[in-house]
Amino acid sequence: MSTAPKFPDLSAPIDGAAAGATDAAELAASVPPGQNRYGWLASLLRARIYQGEWAPGEAIAPEAQLAKSYGMALGTMRQALALLVADGLLERRHGRGTFVREGLGGASMLRFFRFRSATDAQAVPGSRIVQRRTRLASDDEAEAFGLPAGASVLALRRLRTVDEQPRLLEEIVLPLPAFEALATSDSAHWDRLLYPMYQRVCGLVVHHAQDHLSMDRFSAQQARTLGLAAGHPALRVQRRAFDLTGRCVELRSTWGDAFAFEYTAQVR
Repeated sequence: MSTAPKFPDLSAPIDGAAAGATDAAELAASVPPGQNRYGWLASLLRARIYQGEWAPGEAIAPEAQLAKSYGMALGTMRQALALLVADGLLERRHGRGTFVREGLGGASMLRFFRFRSATDAQAVPGSRIVQRRTRLASDDEAEAFGLPAGASVLALRRLRTVDEQPRLLEEIVLPLPAFEALATSDSAHWDRLLYPMYQRVCGLVVHHAQDHLSMDRFSAQQARTLGLAAGHPALRVQRRAFDLTGRCVELRSTWGDAFAFEYTAQVR
């Protein structure tokens, strides 16, 4: 039976340290048969990031230090880091080093629409939680979040405004108990951008998301909330948001006026 490799202590000096050299030699010799060294290194570094050793936005140890601590050539370490950069887990900053990629700040749904503030084009849209409740997860929600049968979720309905005018209606579902802190806090004091608040209050980083766009029609209640007629054409954006490990941590559906839909993409 193979044992998990021991992560090197990067806080201790490496040069001239016999114990460090011994650990590095043991690590280099423990590469599983049939696996290339840089792929194995990438998996070890990925595990350390998942365990929180380096937080989002924080620089990892220098390449040379990492290579020596694992008893690997610098070129091999660079190949391992390149894999993690390609995966979107790390990013290189010129002249500064390699950093764990920060989570999404907002990724506002307004980018799909022509709504703009008359006074500030960069203004963050207003946010108001109009409903919050705890309920049982549906089968699809439980599957998406990896929850057991009978688990609970936190369901939110949020209204987004521009210049005090309602523009978007959002239905957000969050797994419990991960978001328990939001189930009881005063939503009137929540941030306009939820993802930074998730990290600050619940310790959960939204690393990436997938958006699916489709056309729909507003129900009478939805249309009334946005000042539109029942059955008015709607653009629906369905989002799944994921943490660093690829675990789904948010399901969101956003409805907006389809006649205001606008999206530009560059194709090269």
